[in-house]
Amino acid sequence: MKKLLGLLDFKLLKFLLVGVVNTLVGSAIMFGLYNLAGWGYWISSAMNIILTSVLSFFLNKYFTFQSRGWSLGQVVRFGVNILLCYLAAYGVAQPLCRLALAGAGETVRNNVSMLLGMVLFTGLNYLGQRLFAFRDQA
Repeated sequence: MKKLLGLLDFKLLKFLLVGVVNTLVGSAIMFGLYNLAGWGYWISSAMNIILTSVLSFFLNKYFTFQSRGWSLGQVVRFGVNILLCYLAAYGVAQPLCRLALAGAGETVRNNVSMLLGMVLFTGLNYLGQRLFAFRDQA
């Protein structure tokens, strides 16, 4: 329990600040592609994650977790973390919203699902970046 509470510190605040920037950019990309361009759920949400992940990598590496070293392993861990968090968050959100909003239209269900996916992704991504991608090397 003490280790879990240790995750609630200034790094979390900085992660959330970086997340605000990513959320604004990613939301515009994802909801714009889905609602304005007519792209599907998975491609719209994937473009959000792909395009904002590069920004997230650099901001979280240097600003949030102050990880100064460079290694291919760190880049690979970051990419694996993003992929797993994306698949888990959006993969869970879509069927949940399909069940919870069974009477709503597909567009409403998918928009709510993408919103829920963003929330789930944020929590999973924080844990993955902190404990896996940019973990202390000490």
